[in-house]
Amino acid sequence: MIALLLALVATGFLAVHYASVVLFLRRLETDRPAAPGLIGTPRVTLLRPVCGLDPFDAETLRTSFTQDYPEYDVIFCAASPDDPVLPLIRHLIAEHPQVSARLLVGEARVTRNPKINNVWKGWYSDTAEWVCMTDANLLLPPDYLSRVVASWGPATGLVSSPAVGIRPQGLAGRLECAFLNGNQARLQFAADSLGKGYAQGKTLFFNKPLIERFGGLAVLGRELAEDAAATHLMRDIGLRVRLTPLPFAQPVGRRRLSQVWNRQLRWSRIRRDGFPQLFGAEPANGSVLPGLVCLGALAGAGLSPALVLGYLGLWYAAEARLMRRAGWPSGWQDIAVLPLRDLMIPAIWATTFLRRGFDWRGNTMGDAAAAPTLHPAE
Repeated sequence: MIALLLALVATGFLAVHYASVVLFLRRLETDRPAAPGLIGTPRVTLLRPVCGLDPFDAETLRTSFTQDYPEYDVIFCAASPDDPVLPLIRHLIAEHPQVSARLLVGEARVTRNPKINNVWKGWYSDTAEWVCMTDANLLLPPDYLSRVVASWGPATGLVSSPAVGIRPQGLAGRLECAFLNGNQARLQFAADSLGKGYAQGKTLFFNKPLIERFGGLAVLGRELAEDAAATHLMRDIGLRVRLTPLPFAQPVGRRRLSQVWNRQLRWSRIRRDGFPQLFGAEPANGSVLPGLVCLGALAGAGLSPALVLGYLGLWYAAEARLMRRAGWPSGWQDIAVLPLRDLMIPAIWATTFLRRGFDWRGNTMGDAAAAPTLHPAE
């Protein structure tokens, strides 16, 4: 009896996993070029916070100027006048005089979120009523703004989208893509397909008057992550977080294993504090718990434990199919790191309890300091 029950639970895990894959594959089949949606094509401010100089910044930030969108302007926000990315941004602005673009430097330390403190000056400058906050390491296709704007629908309060990793190098780079793509993006888009969308900070598209009506940027800085705060705000006021039809790419390149671990641990702590019920279920994410349940069923039925390899083969075959169909990195090395990723998930979950808060680009995510210090850009 127990063996049968465990077999049913293991089958249920596999069915849910396959369902999440199918939901994403359906999005691929129905994807169409962006057409004007509910709000048409309003003027949009593309707000890009920057911090430090990363290997792909010249490529990703340059895509800010190549948008096939009727009317938009770009505001780059840096916290420090000594940030090494500033010469690059000034060069890109000079290289594209046809695009309205500005660089603002300074940090308003009014929340405990350094990213919100950085974009504060841009948000409260002469921005459009529609603002798209986009991370610096996101590679924007020419129809990026068109797709984001067209995704605004009835009862929408925010449009968002996760990133998918491309161009990984080495084991750690491939592991980063395994987390970003087949795990996080798959689950986030599955939730959106079921009407339970939640925000991810890579892309956050707001109606500025709406946000101001409910407290402005200060509300988004109440929590350790602005995407968690934005999701809670939308649910509190009865509006939806909607995702774009498909995610946008982030070049990954080479990573260190410690970078992958620390980034995933940071996000895990954000989920623990922002979504405790969801966080409590995270040990069931990945193949480890389902595989153990399958082993229990096999042992109870007196069958060979080696049969669990067939179960895991079915599990990873679905994800490998998704990776190839979506155009994500899907060579044998990319598939080979999937079990390592799944082994890390419960280890990261357990480590999350060792401390509160986290460090991000040299900032300890804690209480806000006082007044702003602004430095005008040249």
